Amino acid sequence: MFPKRLLQKVIHQHNGQHGHMLDMDLHIALHYGIPSTGSVLAFDPIQRLLAIGTLDGRIKVIGGDNIEGLLISSKQLPYKSLEFLHNQGYLVSISNENDIQVWNLELRHEAHCLQWESNITAFAVIQGSSFMYVGDEHGLMSVLKFDIEEVKLLRLPYRIPANDVTEAAGVSLPDHQSIVGILPQPCTSGNRVLIAYENGLIILWDVSEARVALVRGYTDLQLKDDSPTGALNEPLGPSSNYEQEEKEICSLCWASTCGSLLAVGYIDGDILLWNISSCFSTKGQQGGLPSNNVVKLQLSSGDRKLPVIVLHWSARSRLQNDRGGQLFIYGGDEIGSEEVLTVLSLEWPNGIETLKCIARVDLTLNGSFADMILIPHVGATENNSTDVLFVLTSPGQLHVYDGAKLSKLTNEQEEKPSILPDQFPVTIPTVDPCMTAAKLTLLPIGGSSADLLSQIASAIKTAAKPTLFAGTKWPLTGGVPSEFSPGEDDRVKRMYIAGYQDGSVRIWDATYPVLSLMFVMEGEQVPGIKMSGENASVSTLDFSSVTMSLAVGDERGLVRVYKFQASSDEINFHFVSETGREVHILRHQKGFCCIAAFSVLDSPIRTLEFANSGDKLAVGFECGQVAILDLVSLSVLFHTDCASGSSSPVISLAMKVFTHIGSLIHSPKQQGPKSPEDLAGGVLFVLTRNAHIVVIDSVIGNMISSRPVHPKKESTAISMYVIEGSISVSGARSEEYAQHLSQDNDILTEANQTNSPRQSKPEEVALQCPSETKYSDDRLSDMLLLLCCEDALRLYSVKSLLQGDNNVIHKVNLGKPCCWSTMFKRKDENASGLILLYQTGVIEIRSLPDLEVVGESSLMSILRWSFKINMAKTMSSSDSGLIALVNGCELAFISLLAGENDFRIPDSLPCLHDKVLAAAADAAIFSSYRTKKQSASPGILGGIIKGFKGGKVGNTTDRSEILPKSSIIQQLDSIFSTVPFLDTPTVITDDQDVGDLEIDDIQIDEVPPVASTSSQIGKHGRRDEKSEREKLFHGATSDMKPRLRTAEEIRAQYRKAGDVSAVAANARDKLAQRQEKLERISRRTEELQSGAENFESMAKELVKAMEDRKWWKL
Repeated sequence: MFPKRLLQKVIHQHNGQHGHMLDMDLHIALHYGIPSTGSVLAFDPIQRLLAIGTLDGRIKVIGGDNIEGLLISSKQLPYKSLEFLHNQGYLVSISNENDIQVWNLELRHEAHCLQWESNITAFAVIQGSSFMYVGDEHGLMSVLKFDIEEVKLLRLPYRIPANDVTEAAGVSLPDHQSIVGILPQPCTSGNRVLIAYENGLIILWDVSEARVALVRGYTDLQLKDDSPTGALNEPLGPSSNYEQEEKEICSLCWASTCGSLLAVGYIDGDILLWNISSCFSTKGQQGGLPSNNVVKLQLSSGDRKLPVIVLHWSARSRLQNDRGGQLFIYGGDEIGSEEVLTVLSLEWPNGIETLKCIARVDLTLNGSFADMILIPHVGATENNSTDVLFVLTSPGQLHVYDGAKLSKLTNEQEEKPSILPDQFPVTIPTVDPCMTAAKLTLLPIGGSSADLLSQIASAIKTAAKPTLFAGTKWPLTGGVPSEFSPGEDDRVKRMYIAGYQDGSVRIWDATYPVLSLMFVMEGEQVPGIKMSGENASVSTLDFSSVTMSLAVGDERGLVRVYKFQASSDEINFHFVSETGREVHILRHQKGFCCIAAFSVLDSPIRTLEFANSGDKLAVGFECGQVAILDLVSLSVLFHTDCASGSSSPVISLAMKVFTHIGSLIHSPKQQGPKSPEDLAGGVLFVLTRNAHIVVIDSVIGNMISSRPVHPKKESTAISMYVIEGSISVSGARSEEYAQHLSQDNDILTEANQTNSPRQSKPEEVALQCPSETKYSDDRLSDMLLLLCCEDALRLYSVKSLLQGDNNVIHKVNLGKPCCWSTMFKRKDENASGLILLYQTGVIEIRSLPDLEVVGESSLMSILRWSFKINMAKTMSSSDSGLIALVNGCELAFISLLAGENDFRIPDSLPCLHDKVLAAAADAAIFSSYRTKKQSASPGILGGIIKGFKGGKVGNTTDRSEILPKSSIIQQLDSIFSTVPFLDTPTVITDDQDVGDLEIDDIQIDEVPPVASTSSQIGKHGRRDEKSEREKLFHGATSDMKPRLRTAEEIRAQYRKAGDVSAVAANARDKLAQRQEKLERISRRTEELQSGAENFESMAKELVKAMEDRKWWKL
């Protein structure tokens, strides 16, 4: 009955002290790395941010200075399109279910979502604005606007159906032809957009004039064929089979900065370069185009080629008048060939008919291709505008190619030039090198060592920024570091320590959500010392915040001990092995330096555990043995077999010190005189993989219990925890240790000086530690030991274990296999709960000590991760419920408790949108506009004015240099707020009927009444009858040919623009004004009668002119 009474007592104390379980709030506090499911890329050229859309509803945003952010959609769906609203702080994504989502980068959440009714097949954002083109499977192009003030997407009336476009262009289009590409034409301020249909038809649409400006397609004649190597072939004739077949478009991009050349990739692997610079009317194109308007490129001469999936263009220097550049191609090679990314260097000095390929480079891909994007250099000039190439491959690999390096390769005369990508700089390496162990640790409040660590770290963290080939600046610089000013608390409070497969160890400052690298300890062998663990993979880590010591164990049985040193000096390095001890004098820098290495057994190390005071280190081996290292004398106290009955690996250790240990392990009848050894003794709890618990005397290595404790049923153990009764040790005690640490070091200085041949400082020789925490018999009675296995949780009494009792006081069976566990607690409290991670990816939270489930979530719902084998090896946690875990290239910190906010979010969270930069960019654009306006020549201004008055302006006019950004947006807003005249009735909603043309709908400009007396005519002279006649006849001549106007043109001329409410309001106004109009007409009739004599001559001339005109001229 004793175990049950003990459990009831502990539960009662637990409920009385802590009440109910804390509120849980599992959320991502920090995320680093590229998701393995990345599929699409986007870039903001002003804010310098890169976005990566995934196949599971996540968006990764990467800037500079280790600033990264993760956006997670409520739906776990792939993204098929991703675009920034440049310099506005918003990101637009299109999911596979056609959800148009707008993300607020500053607040890091979804601002608005619009469900589209049809399948979206093309999407584009007009650069520098909040207008978007949406193309769907039915061939309809619509326009959206994101209203920043209302924070919502608005559907605008401007829509272009496919049948109206083809009718205006004079071509036929089969039914159900989807739009496969939409490209706003550069240098036109959004006034022209290129629409590509699935069957190969290409339309250049003039938005402002609502007309077709240019048509290109498979029916155009002669093609000039050009091979990638630059060899010229004979042009294809008009009767070629190529021209008679419909060719499905797969990709397209502008191949010039001004939008005069278009590159189109087709499903059969061909690439066509279309000349868009010449403006032809839609009439009279049936005869075809001259041969200098299209050029064909072939990457392979085979009959079966891969579709051209992606095309991107990088222009050369702007000073070369847009006559060359590099075309980046994925696809087009022969089926079955090696997967590569092809770069063609093209130039056409005297027009497209002189186009030739001067070089070709094939970039071998590491992984399956996902997407690529070209990013301009930071501070790119007109002389050098080569872009940086980012290539995304699966799983989660981002490769970077310097454009300058690519240009240099293409200029070299090599048959098969090769190039390797630059390594994408990651804040926390997890794959290259491979992370094998990790530790998340808190530092004590106060203490000289912690303060010195903060001072050194603040100087070290200002590392050099990453660069590319030949010192090129890193292109991603976006984001704003946190403006949070901790003031006096600007100290390192949390560290993240990682061990790697190459034996190296890295330490980051994890106090705030932007991790900063502080120290790197390489795993190479110490010069002059032969050690078996050189560059061996790190298997486990442990850190003592009391002594600022780090222990590293590897796969070859070597234990390295690092001590924080605040100054650069010489130290004694001790190498301890089974055969003896070697002492070497080494020079070290500020930071963590290796003071000792222990090679006790030739067996991989599975666990390390510092004593609470940091003066001893317990080591658990793969072979089932345990060793205790004395870190004061830097020696091995003992190593022994834990006698678990097998060579099962040791996976968990716990060291405690109890008073009167002898009285606890003997019966009351056997008590006698107490020796000093009986007053205080160290106890080591050892857990093996087969769930055997062994209690060992940590001083001499003898077993305290007669036999190991283990479940009756064979189980696989996960972890072991000693739960204290009422007082927390790691909180208050750690502060006491830090305060007394300097005093203890002074006391032990003289005793350790003899160990150093050069009279070095005591911390150079050994770890100076305070005394161990001791537990009394009363506190021991409340202590429990929790055993976590894959299939069950078991609670034991610590006092019973010391006396050899094998009874379980509480057991909970688990419904699914568990793989990892940890405990968490509130500040100044004992253990509050237990976190379990199952192999299914489910995260479960249980209360202590009753082990009841109080919360549940999953890696899939939080991070969109699936559990993977060996994931538990790199998982770690802090006492406050902060969990760090790694999956592939990703590292995430999950916060558990709703009330805990160790990262001080959102105060310390960096911002993904730089408002200062946005305002400066807008001001720079406006200043550039004013400068160009003032320096423009009269000839240019004259041409612009002529264009506005009705003259034709070439379609390559750079309108963005004519109008400022605000004027462009206002102009587009006015255009898109109206329904273009080519809209069919099916586009108009049911409640927006087109009214019949009535006489009241005709607006007559009112002319102020003028007295027509002869005296006034004589005073002011004769009126300009010529100008009056021109206004009356609208500039028409008698030799005009008849033209039949359609009903749509008549409606477009006379109907009012706007929505349904505007039309209704207009009708009400007309009814109210009807009576007033009738009265005004009556008064004007009298005035006209009095002035009839003055109009007599004019009327005669008008009648004469009208006799030669027909009704369609009116």
